[in-house]
Amino acid sequence: MPSLPLLLPLLLPLLLCPAGSHGFPAASGTPEQDVEIVKKYLEHYYELKNDGDQIARQKSKSPVVEKLKQMQEFFGLKVTGKPDAETLNVMKQPRCGVPDVAQFAVTAGQPRWERTNLTYRIENYTPDLPRADVDRAMEKAFQLWSNASPLRFTKLYEGQADIMISFVWGDHRDNSPFDGPGGNLAHAFQPGPNIGGDVHFDEDEGWTNDFRDYNLYRVAAHELGHSFGLSHSTDIGALMYPNYVFSGDVQLSQDDINGIQAIYGASPNSDQPAAPQTPQPCDRKLTFDAITTIRGEVMFLKDRFYMRINSQYPEVELNFISVFWPHLPNGLQAAYEVASRDEIRFFKGSKYWAVQGQDALRGYPKDIYTSFGFPKTVKNIDAAVSEEDTGKTYFFVANKYWRYDEYKRSMDVGYPKMIAHDFPGIGNKVDAVFKKDGFFYFFHGRRQYKFDPKTKRILTLLKADSWFNCGKN
Repeated sequence: MPSLPLLLPLLLPLLLCPAGSHGFPAASGTPEQDVEIVKKYLEHYYELKNDGDQIARQKSKSPVVEKLKQMQEFFGLKVTGKPDAETLNVMKQPRCGVPDVAQFAVTAGQPRWERTNLTYRIENYTPDLPRADVDRAMEKAFQLWSNASPLRFTKLYEGQADIMISFVWGDHRDNSPFDGPGGNLAHAFQPGPNIGGDVHFDEDEGWTNDFRDYNLYRVAAHELGHSFGLSHSTDIGALMYPNYVFSGDVQLSQDDINGIQAIYGASPNSDQPAAPQTPQPCDRKLTFDAITTIRGEVMFLKDRFYMRINSQYPEVELNFISVFWPHLPNGLQAAYEVASRDEIRFFKGSKYWAVQGQDALRGYPKDIYTSFGFPKTVKNIDAAVSEEDTGKTYFFVANKYWRYDEYKRSMDVGYPKMIAHDFPGIGNKVDAVFKKDGFFYFFHGRRQYKFDPKTKRILTLLKADSWFNCGKN
């Protein structure tokens, strides 16, 4: 995905914070260019009427303040009604050109196609990709929605189709001009005659079939949701979330499926796999795939997402792992920080990846057998944690654990050993673990154990979400 990092010297020394992340230092003022960004953003996406008032001098009940609050609530930001740094950061992200409120439609009410067999035609092609790649991206985007609904699609090569697809520049005579590179990537019209259902891509963008710039398949799949009658979703894990994030896999979330089926009914496919759901930090059933410290913070990994906490920011940050590390796979199984090298290692299956900050280290992925000396009987790592003071790293696999010396770069003699023997009380299986302030925090299912490695005793039994300020949830 596009790299949009910002450095956070106050909250996150040396840690690059990508677009959409929380924890930005408070803005000291509103520069003239930012005032213009706020004005245009609210006018385009939140129906702010342009009356010439100065944004910086708005009263508490002014239209600008109310629209800002509406935007902040939509994106899950702190609702202040002020264009703070975090709000500005979200406004500057590449996104869909369809508004987040009101109808971006050609007919009144809630438009839908009255039939389920629709046609589409690609009017012209971007020079950024081979024609076959564009054809394939569109075919996959339509297939994604047809798998979850009764909708079926036929490609036309000439004449008028229900959904016309084109690559255009600037003002292309539909009353919604594009704005050059970045910003609005594409837009689509809801179902209806003439321009209804059509999809327009901004040719000023760089269209790709991978992580670079903007992935055409990812954007097309989002825009087609509008073509079928869906609005934007506030669920960051949904395909219909307005801001562009490419996490490698393009898939419908349960939120997307609920939306399309509410319009057109259930899919005739009876063997559909379960759709991914966005984890909620205070869900009582929440479990974690992996947890790691990173430069003084703690990151909890789940499916495609991370949840990040910081003592100076009260809310849990939820975003895609790919926002930080686009080269990592989804479904990571273990992770740990080697603080002495400013390095984090991520594990999935028999492979692992290493990063420094946001930078992927070259030569990865590597296998755990040649790098760490695991026997071939070990197929994956369940959890891992490293002690900065001793240089020892603990790897948990099933009911056993190995100990690795980061300085000698070899396994210690006499391992593996039984988890239950050396870590009494935590059980025989570890899902995730990290070390903070001298204590190990072990996770298994919905339980968390605060463990003192010096006395080999459990100090506290906690819920898995205890770090998230969930109150009575």
